[in-house]
Amino acid sequence: MISPYTIDISDERLATIRAKVEAYDWSQLPDARGWTAGGGVDDLKRLVAYWLDVYDWRKVEHRLNQLPNFTADVEGERLHFVHVQGDGSKPPILLLHGWPGSYLEFKRLVGPLAADGHDVIVPSLPGFAFSRPITGIIGPRRAAELMHGLMVQLFGESRYIVQGGDWGAHIASWMAYMRPDALLGFHINMVFVHAEDATPTTPEEKDLISRRAAILDWETGYNHEQETRPQTLGVAMADSPVGAAGWILEKFGKWADLPQLADGSPDIWSKFSEEELLTNIMLYVAPSSVVSATWIYHGKRLEGSDYFPAGARVKVPVGVAAFPDPVFLPSPRSFVEKTYNVVHWSEMSSGGHFAALEQPDLMLADLRAFISTIAGGESHE
Repeated sequence: MISPYTIDISDERLATIRAKVEAYDWSQLPDARGWTAGGGVDDLKRLVAYWLDVYDWRKVEHRLNQLPNFTADVEGERLHFVHVQGDGSKPPILLLHGWPGSYLEFKRLVGPLAADGHDVIVPSLPGFAFSRPITGIIGPRRAAELMHGLMVQLFGESRYIVQGGDWGAHIASWMAYMRPDALLGFHINMVFVHAEDATPTTPEEKDLISRRAAILDWETGYNHEQETRPQTLGVAMADSPVGAAGWILEKFGKWADLPQLADGSPDIWSKFSEEELLTNIMLYVAPSSVVSATWIYHGKRLEGSDYFPAGARVKVPVGVAAFPDPVFLPSPRSFVEKTYNVVHWSEMSSGGHFAALEQPDLMLADLRAFISTIAGGESHE
């Protein structure tokens, strides 16, 4: 069942959020010098000041409702998605975000792709934004089945293309592994799921994976907490909009491809506006999805979906846009090819973890190049 959807956060909910933001006691938050021990306090204060003095959710909500929003019931789960129609001359495209992003990461890609002829589907992942409440813990493998179910509801047996980063890339990879006949191809800007027995063999592969492991040791405390104890974290996150904002802001500062200030802190305002960051944060805080959005980490552990089985081979054509993500360093092509059928590979000049948001023109050009490789401009079946 597919229904039109209108975003409408209640006045009561907005008043509660504002009261909590206003009441935040900054005296309890000593400054550990910039971004050395987490998100910078000064940058968080700047964001919160904008929240209280300038930000107008109702204006943002009105703008978001200009998009064609829908919900669908897929195997008992309520999924929110945007569906912008093309003329049907090109295959449908499914665009998948990750955490702590949102469906709005793709806002600059949707119009051009629809103009190319594609129907463009941009969901909120299960438990994220308006794809809630969900019935329980959902990991990326289960999410892959739900995303395929959504595409079947919309397009029947027509084959489609998927693009994703972060969790979107994990989900796209599982879709390709489990539903190889449904996908024409998939394009990802993060490759972290591989066959369990794939091992680095070349000096380049070993060096990259060693360097990445050292970075991830510092940068993935959030992952371990959300993977093992999301509800403990959730107790605090559900009650503190400023806490949720700080948790999310830090990831944009550390994961995006940003210039550094003299003290080593990221210059987050060189790439993102306060409204852009706050709207993304509000998609977690306003519909009360900040807790259930962390469950996908726990679901990954419960499913064991970090890896494909030993010897697995993903035969669906894949395109990889290797953006210079400062934390999740892109794997060498030679290592990726041990699991995937790589038909398109681009070393991107700039753009980090939130590539579609940071460098939409580069992402769009690379996605179009991949589509031309696999589809040759032909109509979908």
